[in-house]
Amino acid sequence: MLRRLALPFVLFAFLNAFAKPANATNVREFVLDNGLKILLLENHKSPAVTFQVWYRVGARNERDGKSGLAHFLEHMMFKGTPTTKPEEYSRIIAKNGGRSNAFTSSDVTVYFATMSRDKIGVEIELEADRMTNALLGDTYFEPEKKVIQEERRLRTDDNPSSALSEVAGAVAYTVHPYRRPVIGWMDDIQNLSRQDLVDFYKLYYAPNNAYVVVTGDFSTEEILAKIKSAFEKIPRGAEPPKVRVEEPPQRGERRVILKKEAELPFILMYYHAPNLKSPDNYALDLLSVVLAGGRSSRLYHELVYQKRIARNIDADYSGVSIDPTGFSVTAQLMPGKEPAKVEREIDALLEKIKSELISERELQKAKNQIESSYIYAQDSIFGQAMKIGYYEAAAGWRMMDAYLDGIRRVTREDIRRVARQYLDRDRRTVGVLIPTKEKSQ
Repeated sequence: MLRRLALPFVLFAFLNAFAKPANATNVREFVLDNGLKILLLENHKSPAVTFQVWYRVGARNERDGKSGLAHFLEHMMFKGTPTTKPEEYSRIIAKNGGRSNAFTSSDVTVYFATMSRDKIGVEIELEADRMTNALLGDTYFEPEKKVIQEERRLRTDDNPSSALSEVAGAVAYTVHPYRRPVIGWMDDIQNLSRQDLVDFYKLYYAPNNAYVVVTGDFSTEEILAKIKSAFEKIPRGAEPPKVRVEEPPQRGERRVILKKEAELPFILMYYHAPNLKSPDNYALDLLSVVLAGGRSSRLYHELVYQKRIARNIDADYSGVSIDPTGFSVTAQLMPGKEPAKVEREIDALLEKIKSELISERELQKAKNQIESSYIYAQDSIFGQAMKIGYYEAAAGWRMMDAYLDGIRRVTREDIRRVARQYLDRDRRTVGVLIPTKEKSQ
């Protein structure tokens, strides 16, 4: 769920005693008549405000043959409205001393800017404008399609580990939309029409399918009035269709071999796992730290430091998702090492953690790493807003406060139990990248 940082015990104790990360008790929620939810968290330690608009739509809401629509629409949202010229949004924010960007994931699409308190009204007006008035002009449609295709080539087609992850994801999920890449399949991107974007925009970009997250140096009454003035005149939209697809249980290991020009072999193991709505999410998060949370973790110490058969190794679990997610182990091999041998070594270490209890010291160290990372991740108002936004998308922002208490309650027996239950070879997909010398066609 979080990237981990090793901290000396004294520094960790200091943070634990004095840091005050965002928590649900400090967030204030308001809902406008048109359905727009507003989540506000005042933080006056620096004179800046982060304003984010989260749309409850991502790659999971697309249909087969239309992959990449949510991401394509994100790009086109910067192509102007009747009152804002194409690409002028970013220039206006920068001119007023702010920083802005946007991203699309499987679950959400998010637009955000960080500005001074006295300028944040500019961002509020711009976001309200393009929520309902985006032109999605025909002039920019084909050129932007080429930009996205090039983005896909750079980030996926020409990136061996990303290419392997994409193929493995398409095999790990047979019916659930998480099998589709967020950027879209190349043929789907090529065949998307401007009308596809217009229909998608009208269906999903409405106040009742969005929420606003604001953190930083502001007065709740003052900024709420600005948000109401800008957004409450936007009419409620039709209720978007719900995604009700459930992935059937996997009943046998699946394997993917990708032969591609690359420097080194790469291994990926993906196990189906629950999201944060399951009480097991805390133990799974700690398990990922025990396995690969730093140089002294089990996988790294054994395979990178001791045996030197892997160049890098990682274990990752991110439970903050709308639907059940996965637990992954990835490794980049050293030159000349056989993937089959490294896979056996990884499996042996995973079997050991299923059969033997980890030490109390290992458990406490993992807890300290997670708790310190949790605090550091919220050191900025942007980090606080992101945490609120992700939790709201996945299960509701009030669940934030359960995280650290859940981590602290995990026992050594819990770690062994979730390892046995979820690191099951019959529930996993294994992907292996075999380097080739010839150029990909």
